Amino acid sequence: MAKLSTLLDQIDAGTVLLPEFQRGYVWNRDQVRGLMRSVYRDHPVGGLLLWETSAADVSVRGGLTGTGTHLMLLDGQQRVTSLYGVIRGKPPAFFDGDERSFSDLYFNVDSEAFEFYAPARMSGDDLWVDVTELFNTGLAPFLQKFAAYPEKFNVYVERLNRLHQITEKEFPQEKITGADRTVDEVVEIFNRVNSGGTKLSKGDLALARICAIWPEARSEMRARLDDWYAAGFDFSLDWLLRNATAVATGRAMFSSLETVEAEPFQRALGQSVEYIGAFLDAVSGRLGLDHDRVLMGRYAVPAVSRLLALEGGSFQDARHRDKVLYWYIHTALWGRFSGSTETHLQQDYDALARGGVDGLIANLERWRGGSLDINAYDFEGSTRGSRFYPLLYMLTRATGARDFGSGLELKAEMLGKHSSLQLHHIFPKALLRGNYERGQVNAIANFCFLTQNTNLEIADRAPEEYLAEVEERFPGTLASQWIPTDPELWKVDRYLDFLDARRELLAEAARSFLSELRSGEREGGEALGRVTLVADDGENDPRAVQVRELVDELLRLGCAEPRLDTEIADPVTGRELAVAEAYWPDGLQPGQGDPVVLELDPEQADLQRLRELGYEVFTSPDALLGFVNRRNAEAAGEEGEGPDEADAPSAPETPSAPEDGEAELLKRFDRAMRDVYDRAQKEAGYTATYFLGMLADHGPLETARRLLASPAVSDGFASLWERGRLDLTVEALVCRPEYASLFSETELGRARMRLEQFGYRL
Repeated sequence: MAKLSTLLDQIDAGTVLLPEFQRGYVWNRDQVRGLMRSVYRDHPVGGLLLWETSAADVSVRGGLTGTGTHLMLLDGQQRVTSLYGVIRGKPPAFFDGDERSFSDLYFNVDSEAFEFYAPARMSGDDLWVDVTELFNTGLAPFLQKFAAYPEKFNVYVERLNRLHQITEKEFPQEKITGADRTVDEVVEIFNRVNSGGTKLSKGDLALARICAIWPEARSEMRARLDDWYAAGFDFSLDWLLRNATAVATGRAMFSSLETVEAEPFQRALGQSVEYIGAFLDAVSGRLGLDHDRVLMGRYAVPAVSRLLALEGGSFQDARHRDKVLYWYIHTALWGRFSGSTETHLQQDYDALARGGVDGLIANLERWRGGSLDINAYDFEGSTRGSRFYPLLYMLTRATGARDFGSGLELKAEMLGKHSSLQLHHIFPKALLRGNYERGQVNAIANFCFLTQNTNLEIADRAPEEYLAEVEERFPGTLASQWIPTDPELWKVDRYLDFLDARRELLAEAARSFLSELRSGEREGGEALGRVTLVADDGENDPRAVQVRELVDELLRLGCAEPRLDTEIADPVTGRELAVAEAYWPDGLQPGQGDPVVLELDPEQADLQRLRELGYEVFTSPDALLGFVNRRNAEAAGEEGEGPDEADAPSAPETPSAPEDGEAELLKRFDRAMRDVYDRAQKEAGYTATYFLGMLADHGPLETARRLLASPAVSDGFASLWERGRLDLTVEALVCRPEYASLFSETELGRARMRLEQFGYRL
């Protein structure tokens, strides 16, 4: 057993440390509140697992203080860090995370609730006590304030004293001892006891070994990653380590680093950074893939690093470089490294050793059954997460596609110093909405890239109008963008035929470009200048807004930043399983729980296979937000009480309950809400199951207020917008003059704002 105060003192003294292989701090505020609540009420909160070692061969976070025996914290990091942060008012030396998760925690001596500081509710209220201040100053400063409550003075003091005494709580401890214990053995033990979190990967273990012989390895690697991030590319430690492993050993398995000493690894890391830079220069300058959003197939890069290591550090010439790029593009298009990454990498390293880039291409052709041909149906994907979206961008940049507004090629040197491109829907979403499915509206074949100014000028004009003008002003421009020139295909009722025709043109262009890369017949010319790709924020698309606002809310609730519009592939076959609107590969909180997928086009995804692979799949933003709120309430020890009020978004003021004279108005509103459900089903083909459940659970008035107070538009709102029926939304119903008295001005304003934002005029 170890007393909490002793444990905190040991952390201050540097005798309790965190090994380098441990991941950082990932708890959110609700988990911290739940822990403090449990400790205060003397509930069991679990024991600790420590490794007693001299630390001579172990790399630690925050640096090693002194010599002799140290205790490495293996299990209990999140709990110990939270308690240290709340009690000391600062994070421990080994901290790596967001310290806002435990700062500004308050305790209410009357309700015995733990909540984070909310000025509107707590300012000037003596019953709310700053927990960190209590541990720093003791009870004395608070006694005078409680004198104003003589009837409860003793109760409040007793509760405050009980909180102050939690440092006397004893935690069960288990220790791993023995001078012969290795990092490998201890990591294996850690993975066994850490059943509730994500296991340490092979990369984590390999990096721990490297840090043991070169303590600065992680910081050096992060510095290189930061440099690339500043240049627009987001890579991971694991990815960079894989490149360095390829250069150092020629092997794909991280275990091959076991015999690599510090100096050779440092040299290999430096070389791999140079090789990655050469590769990025090639894909940026030759293919126009100059930022992270369009950089496809990044796990092919270690093979390129290995190739350059064998070639003395550079491509032989432009023809050699183009052959490598040909191979790289095809690995990305067919998901070569989406499945068994290490197996395929080792096969490619061996092929490189035997036959260079030609060996790589031959290996890829065998894997694909002898054919690397691109067909029209390969462009049938939708959204920017599709594998063929980067190919469309690459063709635009590398083959002389021209802007509709100026006729100039979409190259930086042609467009000027401050050039910027934007994704353009050839058939505007507003024209297609209600007539075609979401996946058809966002088809890759409906995308092209234009300058931002041109995109704004075209806005929602019909293609049969503006495409004719473009062809008249700048002949050949439509062909440069692979737009079918038959005017009949520019009509909305021929949209699907347009998609078929454009897919054929895109496939032909891709085949031609890639063939010329492989043969060396395509002239390189000057390197493509960098352009800025301006994101389409989707302000007029409720689905995009809904996802964006959902992510903002989940970040506020302590979840990790997800990947957006990203492909999820089968780890065995490499087959595309889904293109998720949002994806949390390490769980909603890193190291905790299974990977989470938000997929809003379930009919286009293999949900059964995703679930077989252990993904938690949500097909509705409302369902995902509800899950997180319930999970956080459970973590805070408030099961059944709903999300914490202090952490919830500001709720609009609620008018007083209607008087008896308004009973008839409430009945009419009840009938109107149910009528909205029936009409949506009959007239728009939308069954609002979640909405119907809310009516049953909360009644019509409370259902409307909850939907209006939500941080994002509801699934029903987005679905009805897609069907062109915002008139059937709760927002439209609330705005009817006869129901205005039931709602506050804030609620009415929010309803009007949502409707106007998405083009509905009251």
